[in-house]
Amino acid sequence: MPVIQIVGYKNSGKTTLIGKLLEIFNAMKLRVAVIKHDIHGFEADRESTDTFRHRRAGAVATAITSPWRTAIIEERETMLSGLIKHFEGYDLTIVEGFKQEDYPKIVLIRSREDLPLLEELTEIRAAVFRQEAGDCLDNDGTGGVLAGSGLPCYHINDVEELAKLIIVSVLSLNH
Repeated sequence: MPVIQIVGYKNSGKTTLIGKLLEIFNAMKLRVAVIKHDIHGFEADRESTDTFRHRRAGAVATAITSPWRTAIIEERETMLSGLIKHFEGYDLTIVEGFKQEDYPKIVLIRSREDLPLLEELTEIRAAVFRQEAGDCLDNDGTGGVLAGSGLPCYHINDVEELAKLIIVSVLSLNH
């Protein structure tokens, strides 16, 4: 199953990067699913809906479907592997977060303080820097290799190059 994780600390640019990657993959006619991890809890329903009223009345799971969209809300945590399995019919699943899981990752680095992530996490395919990456970037500023690691690294705006990396390192492994 083709999966890529986009990980980093809060406000590192994960959601913005995923949005830009989705635009590229959509233009390529790829069907992409996205799974987002939220450690703070979330509310995907509104008080005015029937499904919200059902949950408030005691339903531990609700589903709503139309000819265009389906939503399922369960009052429990779901393991990432189960969510990925649910999306196995798509060309690619992008996972935002779940840092400790063992799927291929692109790690977003906001500043030097985030660099330990590159030693703590597994399955890293590339590092992405929000600020000037210094020694990481080639002379033309388009990317390079993180000093001493052999790890490809990119500037946050190198979205086309990151899309190519995902296609080569993740999609080609699964087709």
